[in-house]
Amino acid sequence: MDRLFLIHYGEIGLKGENREFFERKLQAGLQRALASWPGASVERRHGRLYVMNTPDPEQALSRLQRVFGVVAVSPAVRAPLDLEQIRAAARQLVSEAAAAAATGATAHATAEATARPLTFKVKARRTNKGFQPDSMGLQRLLGADLLASVPGLKVDVHEPALTLQVEIRESAYLYCRSLPGPGGLPLGSSGKALLLLSGGIDSPVAGWMAMRRGLEVECVHFYTPPFTGPRSVEKVEDLCRQLAAWCGRIRLHLARFTEVQQAIWEKVPEDLRVLVMRRFMMRVAGLLARQQEAPALVTGENLGQVASQTVESLTVIEAASPLIVLRPLLAWDKAEIVRKAQEIGTYEISIRPYEDCCTLFVPRHPRTRPTLSELEDAEASLPVDTLVQGCLEKVESSVLKPPVWI
Repeated sequence: MDRLFLIHYGEIGLKGENREFFERKLQAGLQRALASWPGASVERRHGRLYVMNTPDPEQALSRLQRVFGVVAVSPAVRAPLDLEQIRAAARQLVSEAAAAAATGATAHATAEATARPLTFKVKARRTNKGFQPDSMGLQRLLGADLLASVPGLKVDVHEPALTLQVEIRESAYLYCRSLPGPGGLPLGSSGKALLLLSGGIDSPVAGWMAMRRGLEVECVHFYTPPFTGPRSVEKVEDLCRQLAAWCGRIRLHLARFTEVQQAIWEKVPEDLRVLVMRRFMMRVAGLLARQQEAPALVTGENLGQVASQTVESLTVIEAASPLIVLRPLLAWDKAEIVRKAQEIGTYEISIRPYEDCCTLFVPRHPRTRPTLSELEDAEASLPVDTLVQGCLEKVESSVLKPPVWI
């Protein structure tokens, strides 16, 4: 018997003639997650992906659960298409699962509860129709064998505590657990985008959601020394490292925005400053994205959350962008965003008390229903092209990786 991981995917299976492209992208993502183990391998056969030769199964499982496109990961065993070897594999797997269930019983469990039998069922599926017995016969045979050979079991076909899955393909694959992955599409299968990453809660979640839909993401952060200190940049770098735990690495572009911010402060009416600032960010980010061959921008904007996120405000801001602007969080409420940030590990970093350039220059009474002509009039006194090019020329880039795959 071989120990391995069986990878389950979802919507990739509906891609028709493009399915192989997505499977190969997923295979590359799995291999990238295991890159620190040269001996680990990912095989793709007949619509299935198998991960083998991982020296640390628990750490491998944690890594594989962070690969976009993976719906679930099953620690499995592979046995030859021999009935006796399949029965032996079933007994070993179920015995291990029963022992783990007994060990996991809490110290507060009553003696009666501890003595209850472990309910189970067997579910078999054959894609190899040449193997006999058929699926129903195999379920009956293995179920009877397990009842006779593993103490403390009881059949329950409706709500079992344990289900032994058996897949008959070119070999037999058996597993009792399926642990969830992030789902979505494999990284890079939808192209590339540039994320406008602030130090807040929303934009890292938007970046994660974009990656989940198959976008390879690079990040740009606008900072304004000396108004913002080095801690605000460190915060953003840590956010990138945490996002990199889901994709292996993140390229971060730091754009010095001080000169643009000062010009806006001096020349633009207070109630329009944030909107003009956001328009400049779109211009710089759009040009930078083109340099990086990314045809889209991603933001953490959320409809109605703040004054610059009304329909009118989003319209005039996006009008300055040379590229399409994707907003994965547009219809989420704040509680949903916070829950996802906690789930992906960015929340505790985002709430560090180091402000970015957006929060420092918020007016007391911002405009919520601006028009494009008003914004264009407000920008008429500014050397727009000069400021944009000056900011773009000062961009500093680096590649950030997680300390370890988490």
